[in-house]
Amino acid sequence: MSIDEFENLKEQLRKFAEDRDWDQFHSPKNLSMALIAEAAELIEHFQWLSEKESTLIQGDKLEAVRMELADIQIYLIRISDKLNVDLLASVKKKIAINEQKYPVDKVKGQHKKYNEYD
Repeated sequence: MSIDEFENLKEQLRKFAEDRDWDQFHSPKNLSMALIAEAAELIEHFQWLSEKESTLIQGDKLEAVRMELADIQIYLIRISDKLNVDLLASVKKKIAINEQKYPVDKVKGQHKKYNEYD
């Protein structure tokens, strides 16, 4: 997604909420709670599946997962908009931080937390 596409999406979501007078309900607190609820709905699609089964979902189940992912992204964008956070810049910054915290030569093929490596 380009920066322009992201900004257009953010504007579209802002207008959607404003047109419905929902902005009054879209505090960062409420949006973050809605985000967690959507993440929980995503998890439901994978609950009780094996690792392998979770990579093989398709059809209606995959479409339902797509919609949950979309809901999650919408709430992330709305929260960042309400807090005036440049989400794309924040993601880039976090990737750079993670590259430092998890250098390839120390962590490749392992799952430990950054402070558990030698």
